[in-house]
Amino acid sequence: MNEAVLDFQKIHDEFRPKIERYLMRLVGAYEAEDLTQDVFIKISRALQTFRGESQLSTWIYRIATNAALDRLRDPSFKRSVQDGLSESSDPGEIEVEDKNPWTGEEAPSPEQELFRKERFECYWDCIESLPLSYQTIVALSELEALAADEIAEVLGLSLDVVKIRLHRGRARLLQELKSHCKAEDWL
Repeated sequence: MNEAVLDFQKIHDEFRPKIERYLMRLVGAYEAEDLTQDVFIKISRALQTFRGESQLSTWIYRIATNAALDRLRDPSFKRSVQDGLSESSDPGEIEVEDKNPWTGEEAPSPEQELFRKERFECYWDCIESLPLSYQTIVALSELEALAADEIAEVLGLSLDVVKIRLHRGRARLLQELKSHCKAEDWL
């Protein structure tokens, strides 16, 4: 096996931000950090058993997806979400960087920033309104930029099922965007 694949620190450094962002979208910001840590504990324990039959990223996303689905099914998660709704803080608040760290482009105006933030929040709200079978596939495709074959591996589904759900999920997402986000202004 390739020694670079087995370097947990490199894997952690490369994938932790991506996995935490992905989990945040599935289970919320409140749960994402702890769940991310659990995922990387599982990865560190199972890394020696990784056979390389799939891409490393696919294997990692599968572990993360399974952990998220387990957490979403947990009755204590449903209680904590309900309890969290009564708190004064807004766990769904999204912070948007005002300068591109790679290109150094100027910060957008406050109006542009507000528009971008509202657009993303509406987009994410619409994805969350999809049935879970579409939500996960659309999130992996649209937000994590995974190809259909990678999504099929991550979720343990056939490629045909993923393609059908992705097509239907995108169609429903477009309907939601048009009816709730004034999507005609930015699609």
